[in-house]
Amino acid sequence: MKKKLLVLVLLLVVKMARADEGMWLPYILGQEVYANMVKKGLKLTKEQLYSINKASIKDAIIIFGGGCTGEIVSNQGLIFTNHHCGYGAIASASSVEHNYLRDGFYAKNQAEEIPSKGLSVQFLVKVEDVSAELMPALKDLKGAEYTKKLQELSAPIVKKATEGTGYEARVFPMFKGNQFLLFVYERYTDIRLVGTPPESVGKYGGDTDNWEWPRHTGDFSVFRVYANKENKPAEFSKENVPLKPKHFLPVSIKGVKENDYAMIFGYPGGTNRYETSYGVKLKTSIDNPSTVNLRDVRLKAMFEEMKKDPAVKLQLASSYAGIANYWKFFDGESKQLLKYKVFEEKQKEEAAFTAWAKGKPEFENLFAEYAKIYAAWEPYAKERVYLTEGILGSPLANYASSLAALEDAILKKLPADAMAKTIATADAARTNFLANENKPSDLKILAATLHMFYNDVPKDQQPAGFFDKLKAAYGDLNDDKTYKTYAAYVFANTMIFDDAKWNAFKSNPDAVTLQNDPAYSYAASFVKNYVGRYLPLYNQFVIANNDLGRRYLEGVIKQAPNKSRYPDANFTMRLSYGQVKSYEPRDAVHYDYVTTMSGVMEKYVPGDYEFDLPAKLIELYNKKDFGQYKDARKNDLVVGFITTNDITGGNSGSPVINGNGELIGLAFDGNYEALSHKIQFDPVFNRTICVDVRYVLWCIDKLGGAPNIINELKIVK
Repeated sequence: MKKKLLVLVLLLVVKMARADEGMWLPYILGQEVYANMVKKGLKLTKEQLYSINKASIKDAIIIFGGGCTGEIVSNQGLIFTNHHCGYGAIASASSVEHNYLRDGFYAKNQAEEIPSKGLSVQFLVKVEDVSAELMPALKDLKGAEYTKKLQELSAPIVKKATEGTGYEARVFPMFKGNQFLLFVYERYTDIRLVGTPPESVGKYGGDTDNWEWPRHTGDFSVFRVYANKENKPAEFSKENVPLKPKHFLPVSIKGVKENDYAMIFGYPGGTNRYETSYGVKLKTSIDNPSTVNLRDVRLKAMFEEMKKDPAVKLQLASSYAGIANYWKFFDGESKQLLKYKVFEEKQKEEAAFTAWAKGKPEFENLFAEYAKIYAAWEPYAKERVYLTEGILGSPLANYASSLAALEDAILKKLPADAMAKTIATADAARTNFLANENKPSDLKILAATLHMFYNDVPKDQQPAGFFDKLKAAYGDLNDDKTYKTYAAYVFANTMIFDDAKWNAFKSNPDAVTLQNDPAYSYAASFVKNYVGRYLPLYNQFVIANNDLGRRYLEGVIKQAPNKSRYPDANFTMRLSYGQVKSYEPRDAVHYDYVTTMSGVMEKYVPGDYEFDLPAKLIELYNKKDFGQYKDARKNDLVVGFITTNDITGGNSGSPVINGNGELIGLAFDGNYEALSHKIQFDPVFNRTICVDVRYVLWCIDKLGGAPNIINELKIVK
């Protein structure tokens, strides 16, 4: 069995992919893939890329926070990552008096570095293939039985890998469960903010330029990892010292030119490149358009308030950024999937698979089964999106819905200690909610999304009696005023905003008081409707889809065992390789491979929300004071560049590395013309947008006045 599994793994990962497609596992880097990397300009050995016993590039790559990548760039634990990855920590460190989002910040020494409570980073210790320990026992299982068995078998594997070490470990399925890898990590929790450019640099271009090239954004921030005196993880303490890393990346200021080798290490979050035509259709017809429309309403309500008051902008900044980022992505993804006829391409692949599967009982009816499960779920898909992105898009409704656990505890008459714990949890969550709540924008969101739910979700899927009561009490259901008046009532009368009512409820919690609270009653009406009627259908759909996906991938591998394959991204360490390269997105349009400070100034609009600039940056530009960071070929300061690398969300903050293993930039975005990349890679138009490390250093040194940070780096000229 082990021999067969090893052969399967080699077949899966060794073969080459066309163009620069592929998010490769660095620990099983096939010889063909490695040879092609060398051919394109890599000068490092496999062991210099990934090694358990010796320092390697993998030791400089970290999971930053919960969903980004960062890299260690000094022998004192200095981290570079994206500005948008550090955004939450920067916002938390800021106040109206010390607004680091607006003004930027650079510590001039380690004593000035700001602790980032709740932020952690993880280093990869090792990876092991545990397929042989799992797959034989899982082979004939399905659904909940499969999931339960996988958890049972994984637990002792994780325990063995971590016992007595302080490490963490997770078992990840690859190829939809046709391979299993164990990833072992070491987590550090004392992380401190070292530097950030002003938001006008770090988010230059805002939503207008998001997912677009040409791009002129200085998307970077700087942090540091601290450890105890034994160089091991420790909670924040003044006694802690900067981490001594196993490896850090030298920083090259030699610059990039077209066709230069570019390698990206990082943690791509998720792709689904083996998605079926049924999944593509559901995404483009229901899921994405619904999400885009609902997020658009939420963003407009927040933006109106953020423009009025710097304190509100600071309060909502992190939430707004998170919603906005994928609002534009989902819109672009749908357009690209339709433009390049991905649905039709998937159908062709599936027809070929079905022809091959004829006479093979385990595969021949696969797509008939897919058709059945999608037909069963699709009528209810919009209801689910309108709940999660619409009704619960209101922060008040979202918090109120969390009180269902408290209602359940009251009705079950839990013991006093358990009840006290549940109340304390709800109270702490309320405190956090109130600190981040902006009533004017939230009131608009609740009214607008409720109206959209009524208009767009089939009437027979709406909560029984809710809209009848709304009409009787507040008026015409086609009138915006009805929803605004109702929202105002909810906000004015909920105990969630009233300390006296809340404290009285805490001291004597009862189900009737909670159920009659207008905010809880509102949220519960929609959540209970979904949980009771549609969640079971959704769970059935997901389980069946997962079961079919495992079989489909097994069949795909057997159908063409020599074809190029790499596992879908799942937030495990990957590397991709490519080249610095320009492109032509449409007739008569050529996009250069770099952008410069001249382009920054061309976009500059004084006082604009997205395209304003710090006065000092303009002064330095007018003096052409670019120092050692100026690009000789352009006679300008290069701001960004593009490569053909294959990345996705989670790669934000990933290092862009040249053939010598030196840092040349930070990946931070993809281009609009290839936003279908989660489902289908585009070998012609796909580009990764990167901030040039020379612009990063110039912002720190010249604009930020922090040469102490520059002096800490190993600069390669």
